[in-house]
Amino acid sequence: MKQYLDLCQYVLANGQPKSDRTGVGTLSTFGYQMRFDLSEGFPLLTTKKVYVRAIIHELLWFIKGETNIRPLVLNNVRIWNEWPYRDYSQSSSFQGESLEEFIEKIKNDEEFARQHGDLGPVYGKQWRNFSGVDQLQELIQQIKENPMSRRLILSAWNPAEIDKMALPPCHMFMQFYVSQDGKLSCQLYQRSADIFLGVPFNIASYALLTYLIADVTGLEVGEFVHTLGDAHIYNNHQDQIKLQLTREPYPLPKLKLLNSYENIEDYKFEDIEIVDYQSHPAIKGVVAV
Repeated sequence: MKQYLDLCQYVLANGQPKSDRTGVGTLSTFGYQMRFDLSEGFPLLTTKKVYVRAIIHELLWFIKGETNIRPLVLNNVRIWNEWPYRDYSQSSSFQGESLEEFIEKIKNDEEFARQHGDLGPVYGKQWRNFSGVDQLQELIQQIKENPMSRRLILSAWNPAEIDKMALPPCHMFMQFYVSQDGKLSCQLYQRSADIFLGVPFNIASYALLTYLIADVTGLEVGEFVHTLGDAHIYNNHQDQIKLQLTREPYPLPKLKLLNSYENIEDYKFEDIEIVDYQSHPAIKGVVAV
């Protein structure tokens, strides 16, 4: 994906040192946009192996309005584990458990997970119940009934509930667009973009969401447009980014939906297939919490 590598090059060349909430420090720029024509292939990074299973499970978790990590943990998806563990380790219930021991309790004890595995009203809650509004269902209905509307919006940024969230939404605002030839496009505004760990996930996740919404509304896919606010490379990810820039990208894979549904909640992991995904080896990096 040349668009992603261009972003990496741009931030390495133009980014300014900036302190941040996590204390790690970043190279940061403000305002950047990438465009992906979904007819050319599914935009899944090939210069490092991306954990596709986690992307799919997380998106289906959002769609169902879930906010507790237990369904992810049961599917061996670990991307949200650090945040509830951070809160648990600061609570009176903490008994010195390691992160791994905490996750085992989440997996095996439903009551423990109910008490300590919730992230607060994060993405799924806002998509499905934003102050009483099911935004996702209303969006799909509007695309079906009024596809030329300029109000095809989904927002995860709810100021009234930000302080209750484990992490305020980074990918926070979407606008959908239906062209005259029946193609659905999505533009995502992402206020905070972790270029090494987060952005590859975000590109694939919202491209997949565009495919699913297009499928339930009887449309073809158009473009995914990714607009970044604070686009940054953490200081402890610079070597990983530079390594990717030495690698030649492979051709993009294809996305195949094996079943179609009228209700977007009905899609299952098994309905989504990534075909011909070829990548360079994975590169590890520590998440900044």
